[in-house]
Amino acid sequence: MTDKRRNSLTYADAGVDIDAGDALVDRIKPHAKSTARPGAEVALGGFGGAFDLKAAGYEDPILVSGTDGVGTKLRIAIETGRFDTIGIDLVAMCANDVLAQGAEPLFFLDYFATGKLDPARGEAIVAGIAEGCRQSGCALIGGETAEMPGMYSGDDFDLAGFVVGAAERGTLLPRLDDMQAGDVLIGLAASGPHSNGYSLIRKVVGMSGLKWTDDAPFAPGQTMGEALLTPTKLYIKSVVPLIKEGLVKGLAHITGGGLIENPPRMLPDHLGFELDYSAWQRPAVFDWLAETGGIEESEMRRAFNGGIGLLLAVAADDAEAITVALNDADEDAFVCGQLVAK
Repeated sequence: MTDKRRNSLTYADAGVDIDAGDALVDRIKPHAKSTARPGAEVALGGFGGAFDLKAAGYEDPILVSGTDGVGTKLRIAIETGRFDTIGIDLVAMCANDVLAQGAEPLFFLDYFATGKLDPARGEAIVAGIAEGCRQSGCALIGGETAEMPGMYSGDDFDLAGFVVGAAERGTLLPRLDDMQAGDVLIGLAASGPHSNGYSLIRKVVGMSGLKWTDDAPFAPGQTMGEALLTPTKLYIKSVVPLIKEGLVKGLAHITGGGLIENPPRMLPDHLGFELDYSAWQRPAVFDWLAETGGIEESEMRRAFNGGIGLLLAVAADDAEAITVALNDADEDAFVCGQLVAK
């Protein structure tokens, strides 16, 4: 019988390059290994990642997990060809969330999906993820790289992250029963818009007529692309010690919803909050966005973090000492409000 097949198709003919995937794994192994910490000796290539909570020093831990992405900030990375910091954003969006529950981030996994795998670009992205893990003290113990032709066009890709943290039983935040009117709010400065509001940011940039390679009016010495790719700040190493000392009653990670919708997420039903917006200097990027886009102040406060990345609720008697400790830990910390009875 004659074999009528004219050729033998391969996976590569369908647009999936297994060799490129293998090459990427080899390139990222050193980056992942650099994030090893007590509880995790990082070794990529298995079907899962393990973590030893006892080796990490926990006796009776509660696990706290979080997952997030970077949103349309990725669009700027793609259009500028700058991929070295977007991974820091990915880790920060996840790790700061579990921190807000009073947990120390322990390990991280990423999901990277693209239409055509470029090992050099993939390595740059994962190198940023590893840097975010080092900044937050968590181990990059695994992830998934998916090459999916037909799902993503051109240079498009997407990122998602997953983090697991831990806290000793009884220490999770917020401590709703301990909160009272008169408790003080301490803000920790953001590095910029972080990773929220970028659909609006990109719309304003389009209205301005500026290109990503043009000088940023709000950031001398930087291009628009460089300034708007400033990575999200991680607060873990400066705040976890305060949590473990029992000095923090509640935390709010200021993400989507800004300074309007995030603080109430850490409060009991009978309390509200007041912010003194004159207590800190809002980064110039927000003033530029408001003026260029004609954005009302109420919308600015709902769409962006306004210059505060993390908000702490603490006892009034502890506020001064906590602010000093945070500033000594290289944070820009300031008292900016209080809790009030509804």
